[in-house]
Amino acid sequence: MTKISLGAHPYLLGFDQLERMAERAAKGADGYPPYNIEHIAPDGFRITLAVAGFGEDDLSVTTEDRQLVIRGRMAETEDNRVFLHRGIAARAFQRSFVLADGVEVEAAEIENGLLHVNLKRLQPQQVVQTIPISRK
Repeated sequence: MTKISLGAHPYLLGFDQLERMAERAAKGADGYPPYNIEHIAPDGFRITLAVAGFGEDDLSVTTEDRQLVIRGRMAETEDNRVFLHRGIAARAFQRSFVLADGVEVEAAEIENGLLHVNLKRLQPQQVVQTIPISRK
């Protein structure tokens, strides 16, 4: 079976980037840490990740090439704790979300073991451009 590319269709010029974004979004969907995405009317979104045990210094929130990347890595502790049961995950993670054009990160805050990342869709500016036609 052959793969049909969006960039190969004559009416979809330049949409090969959309195909790459869909492939990036499909990667790394392992389920840790769990998260919610809320729509906050009229033009906002909130991503909430359950990051129990992680502190502010253990987390990073960045945007890289229209992609929101949230990373967590707990600092190594040198104490001699012996766990009889360890049910709270403390492993490193990276969670990525592809952002549409015009969606920007407003703020990130941690509260009660939850990391909230607020996003806002900016209103697009209507641009009409007249292209001059030259004669050869």
